Amino acid sequence: MEKLRIDQVDILIDLAAQKLYLPKLNKSYSVSTGLNGIGEAENSGKTPRGFHCIAEKFGHDQPMNSVFIARQTTGEIYSAELAQQYPERDWILSRILRLGGLEPGFNQGKGCDSYQRYIYIHGTPDCEPMGQPLSHGCIRMRNKDVIELFDLVDEHALVYISEHSI
Repeated sequence: MEKLRIDQVDILIDLAAQKLYLPKLNKSYSVSTGLNGIGEAENSGKTPRGFHCIAEKFGHDQPMNSVFIARQTTGEIYSAELAQQYPERDWILSRILRLGGLEPGFNQGKGCDSYQRYIYIHGTPDCEPMGQPLSHGCIRMRNKDVIELFDLVDEHALVYISEHSI
């Protein structure tokens, strides 16, 4: 496999700035990453670093604010009333872009595998703040933004997650 390079990425996620960039399209979005910080360890609730790809995409043609559990739509549409009914849920809405790590022993493989950790880029309730780490390790986005991103990038798109601003 040829060496991966930053200048090849389709999606760049800057954890320090809490931003997601599409460098080839000159677009950027505010995001929210792991409340527990940065790291690759399984069950850590941290956002992993390094090279990833979009391993799978879920939610094509679903309405905005569609609720997902285990990558399946529930048929529900997020609302404040639904949130009150299920206060324990970590809301995954509108679209899911599931990440697969590309660096063996770092974000791929036993104890650190981003894919097995179910690390996603996904929509979250629009009342949730962006620009600050609050997720369980995933990259959360506004619903309109994640739908736009979903439509702009292909499965297998190259992603780089950096802890430092680039």
